[in-house]
Amino acid sequence: MGSSLKRKRRLWVLVWCACCAGAASAMLWAVQRAQPVCRQSDLEATTFVSAQALAEEDGEKRVFLTFDDGPSSTTETVLDTLKEKGVPATFFVVSADNNKDHLPLIKRAVEEGHQIALHSCTHSYKTIYASTTAFWADIKELRQQIAPYVDLETVHWIRFPGGSTNTVSHKYGGSSIMKNLVAQAGEKGYRYVDWNVCAEDAAGGHPRAGDVYRNVVKGAEGKNVCVVLMHDTKATRKTTAEALPDIIDWFKEQGYRFCRIDELDRQI
Repeated sequence: MGSSLKRKRRLWVLVWCACCAGAASAMLWAVQRAQPVCRQSDLEATTFVSAQALAEEDGEKRVFLTFDDGPSSTTETVLDTLKEKGVPATFFVVSADNNKDHLPLIKRAVEEGHQIALHSCTHSYKTIYASTTAFWADIKELRQQIAPYVDLETVHWIRFPGGSTNTVSHKYGGSSIMKNLVAQAGEKGYRYVDWNVCAEDAAGGHPRAGDVYRNVVKGAEGKNVCVVLMHDTKATRKTTAEALPDIIDWFKEQGYRFCRIDELDRQI
């Protein structure tokens, strides 16, 4: 009897653990669908592969402020700060279910001198990295979604979700998916850019504004050219908007010139 009771208890524990794991997976799936954003774990394997575009440095300090995953309800605060400080930025936009209502903010960004670039329509890695065909279909849909707000003839820069060397995509489209997409981007007339300074505002634990500021400063130290990765989403990136004035002030104090990503065209 004792042995039978122990077996039943072990079976109950296994069933309970399986149910918990299933519930957790379902919750994670729902969160990812509702809030498609770059995750810090996706970014760690990515390097700044566009450094060849900056190889002929002339010694001038330049900073490229870039924001992924918007527009969102936070975008207006970001735009207000950029306007107040008189500096340009580049927005790598998406058009997912959670931000479609904010797409008209793209028009304001353009009118205030900022650059609009492409990130992804769905930002679903499983969808966009299933194949190269799936990726370019997603980009085509994104272009259609943002067409009312920006002249598409000016939109020819891309940032791949997770970066151009991410390995997360391999489990969906195979180990050569990013290499193929990078090659096809050039064939289709697109340029891509990663980053060499990361605000780490996509990290877990909801970093505070002070943490975001310190991450940027630490990443920028010793670099003449800084392409800064930040995020522009509602719930988790308000602290980035809060840190932005101090980030801009620091780069100004260090003598950096603020540029849009399309200025890289002159150096490629």
